[in-house]
Amino acid sequence: MYETLEIERHGPVATIWMNRPEVFNAFNEQLIGDLTDACSVLDADLSVRVVVLAGRGRHFSAGADLNWMKRASAYGEAENLEDSRRFARMLHALSEMSKPTIARVQGAALGGGTGLAAACDMAVASADALFSTSEVKFGIIPSVISPYVLRAIGPRHALRYFQSAERISADRALQIGLVNEVTTVDALDAGIAALANALIAGAPQAQKAAKDLIASVNGRAIDDVVIEETAQRIARQRATDEARDGIAAFLEKRTPAWLL
Repeated sequence: MYETLEIERHGPVATIWMNRPEVFNAFNEQLIGDLTDACSVLDADLSVRVVVLAGRGRHFSAGADLNWMKRASAYGEAENLEDSRRFARMLHALSEMSKPTIARVQGAALGGGTGLAAACDMAVASADALFSTSEVKFGIIPSVISPYVLRAIGPRHALRYFQSAERISADRALQIGLVNEVTTVDALDAGIAALANALIAGAPQAQKAAKDLIASVNGRAIDDVVIEETAQRIARQRATDEARDGIAAFLEKRTPAWLL
């Protein structure tokens, strides 16, 4: 279906494989368009419960394709703006999926590759993974990826790495919140599978509501407005058929409907 991607399904888990290993899954206009579309298609597919973003070959993603960067350097401001908007829409489509997303990171995840990992809800990295917001080395800035990387690592770490462009090891990425878990190289798929299985056990509507809750509450003062909003959110959720079934299944020691 896609020129630059492969979609692999195992039950309720769909893996989007970036499939340009010859250029370390660097992205260009085609990959950006393909990934935007794949996110939309999988998000609408009710049979898919978890989406994994992965890269074929030795590396997750080396960031922007050099030929794409070369073309962009010759663009005027208007063309660069539209080009950047396409990339921004792709990251937003990935970040705003209504179901859990996991980045499967091995090898290099540089520049926009770091952005892809951060745009997913969570990330599992192998011990050989390397990250970098390397843009300042090229005289540019990690602007489009910044909301997602900032969400993961916070402004203090961003102030360092956005300006230094240092390589970030897998262990350091774990320390600063860029990834959730680090495995050995051989155990990466087992780590992804364990996390995916834990996610599948959760109720899908509740998971979407949980993502919406975090986006709404994060960074706000815990005042009367937030207290009332959180009370209303849980009240609405308790009234759903999914919640009624989930609570009844627990009390009756049976399997909830979303796992049948």
